Amino acid sequence: MAERLKHKFLEEEKIVDMVVGPDAYKDIPNLLEDVVNEREAVNVILSKEETYGDISPVRLSSNGVTAFVSITRGCDNMCTFCVVPFTRGRERSRDPKSILKEIDDLALKDYREVTLLGQNVDSYLWYGGGLKKDFLKASKLQQKTSIDFAKLLDLVAYTYPKIRIRFSTSNPQDMSIDVLHVMAKYPNICKYIHLPVQSGSDNILKKMNRLHTRKEYFNLIDNIREIIPDCGISQDMIVGFPTETEEDHTDTLSLMEYIKYDFGFMFAYSERPGTLAARKIIDNIPEKIKKRRLQEIISLQQEHSSYRTKQYISKTVCVLIEKESKKSSLEWSGRTTQNTVVVFPKENYNIGDFIDVKIESVTSATLKGCAVDYSKTI
Repeated sequence: MAERLKHKFLEEEKIVDMVVGPDAYKDIPNLLEDVVNEREAVNVILSKEETYGDISPVRLSSNGVTAFVSITRGCDNMCTFCVVPFTRGRERSRDPKSILKEIDDLALKDYREVTLLGQNVDSYLWYGGGLKKDFLKASKLQQKTSIDFAKLLDLVAYTYPKIRIRFSTSNPQDMSIDVLHVMAKYPNICKYIHLPVQSGSDNILKKMNRLHTRKEYFNLIDNIREIIPDCGISQDMIVGFPTETEEDHTDTLSLMEYIKYDFGFMFAYSERPGTLAARKIIDNIPEKIKKRRLQEIISLQQEHSSYRTKQYISKTVCVLIEKESKKSSLEWSGRTTQNTVVVFPKENYNIGDFIDVKIESVTSATLKGCAVDYSKTI
């Protein structure tokens, strides 16, 4: 918002005194001085180095159990519908030492789960600092000793065996087989991948500038199923992208039928100011058609989510208790390694406990059961 609307805030609306982009926080003292001296106080310049690597976050809304740890900033992919490269800048990765230091602090505070976070975590690449696009200009020693996401994930899982590890978000074009093997290797890495596809049509994927094809995405899914058979997979999907035909929409539905995602996040296309799609492609799909197509993929996803949750009936799953259930003060709510929500009676358990729960019933989004009392099975 700061990058896109700075002049509107300061000149048209006159509702703020100072506009600061996310990479400009160190300049706040100077900007405050500008405000006092009635000078324009604006800094929305995107940094090529800032990763927040030397900042220890204050987690005001934390549940004390799960935490996000940022490992990258920005994005180089330039999907035509996405504003992130313009508001977060080019992709750069955080020093692995600072990542481990932050997780050290979380471990001391008894956090039980960490999510490695980035716009595109799979393209993480540390070679001593700098933009990812400049990696080939680095010295041979830097290239040889570089750390990619598979190596980082291996390092974190090995160093913190008692902490459950997740990561988000993945981009199909950068997800490597090495990452899948690391996931399969460690029991503390969650068996779940959020894998946005956006469309099942090669025609639309090309117009979105997604650097993967439908076939390549299928191959990746097949590899995941082979290497991590119990892996949960979720999606992002955009319907009604400009020029999308009924055939393109049918391709999306057939892709969903093949994969049967555990759950997903689905949207009708809307323009983002400043993106290539907004500048170059006419939004020519009527809202009525967008809504109908969106409802069709939502309905199909609900069917698939129900199909996936039913596979858990009578099975025992390990759940990390995160909070009280929204629907009952007598139940806990937590998630499985596949990121599926589970609710069960509180009994004598506490937030932060790992509990085995036998699943007795399900909805399309939630598993319900009772904690296993192993003393009765001896």
